[in-house]
Amino acid sequence: MYKERRKKINNNLKEKSLVIVFSGKAPRKSEDNFYKFHSNRNFFYLTGINRENFIYVYNNIEPKEEILFIQKPNEKMEKWIGRFLKEEEAKDIAQMENIKYNEELTNYLVSTLKDKDVENIYLDIKNWEVDEPLTQSQKISKVLVEKYPHIKIKNLNKKLENLRLIKEKNEIKLTQKAVDITKDAIENMMKKSKEGLYEYEIEANYNYILGINGVTTSFDTIAASGENAVILHYISNNSKTKKDDLILCDLGVRYKEYNSDITRTFPVNGKFTDRQKEIYKVVLDANKEVIKNSKPGSTLEDLNEIAKEVLYKGCKNLGLLEKKEELSKYYYHSVSHFLGLDVHDVGGKKINLEKGMLITVEPGLYIEEEGIGIRIEDNILITKDKPQNLSKEIIKEIEDIEKLMKK
Repeated sequence: MYKERRKKINNNLKEKSLVIVFSGKAPRKSEDNFYKFHSNRNFFYLTGINRENFIYVYNNIEPKEEILFIQKPNEKMEKWIGRFLKEEEAKDIAQMENIKYNEELTNYLVSTLKDKDVENIYLDIKNWEVDEPLTQSQKISKVLVEKYPHIKIKNLNKKLENLRLIKEKNEIKLTQKAVDITKDAIENMMKKSKEGLYEYEIEANYNYILGINGVTTSFDTIAASGENAVILHYISNNSKTKKDDLILCDLGVRYKEYNSDITRTFPVNGKFTDRQKEIYKVVLDANKEVIKNSKPGSTLEDLNEIAKEVLYKGCKNLGLLEKKEELSKYYYHSVSHFLGLDVHDVGGKKINLEKGMLITVEPGLYIEEEGIGIRIEDNILITKDKPQNLSKEIIKEIEDIEKLMKK
């Protein structure tokens, strides 16, 4: 799988080219602590390896060669931070025979640039703007421009992103597993919900199922009750729920580096009020209409316009507004984004959807004056014909939610 992905990239490079892709390293969190490491998504996509300070190099000048530079095992460090990936293990995971240690990288690059007629060097740079701190790709780019001005620096990022847009069968399978675990965790959360619990207690019932399955969240969980639910990225999760509160839970699972991203909104006491039902039905109608239209040829912008039309008509019927321009008061985000190795995966709003793409569908209404925020989000696979809802088994009908939560 990884070998085939690399071949697709490498076969489309200019002649006399060198490719360098870094796995990255975790930034320092405090004096003696680092943030949890997650490999550069493009490096992982090409190699299947989630380790710090690994570098993939490909040289298409005869004799062509691809090399994986890895960290040299260190018995002393392994006692502190865990086992290093050995040569044979790296070969097996990445499906690559030529393994060298990081200490050899500089000499390799110097000798290659000296002895071979390299005209292009491809680096994976997400944004050509300068970030702080500089990424490894940005750092080496500055050095190469200074020392080898005759060599063209090219960005590999867009080629990799275009490849990642279309999901392989195994990627869909891993995402489905993440969604399935999310389903079980949401049901546990709903069943154990009751008024008077703190938001973090409801969240804990979600996390419990993740712990049993040995997985982690794919992003900071949003468990927003009552008026907190009108804040899109509310993550404090420290308010006490009240009798008639709805709670909006936006959450996900990371399973073998692939992510789910689901939102469900439900009453903490297990029973929707009549007003909550009215608003919920509008959002659910928008959710269903957008899913139905998630087909090849559409764009995320197109889908957002569909969502806005349904939400506008519903809000008008509810007496919330008169003009469509007023909708932004109650709906202030887009309805979809791409999903995959990143929760907000590669791909833009103007790209035509194609078979094999994974997107979210997440309309919402946020009525601050009523203390009601509702969002319903599903994960959708674009197919040749009818879209496939990977999260169809996660209940979202009012009757099903109330039945599950019936005390």
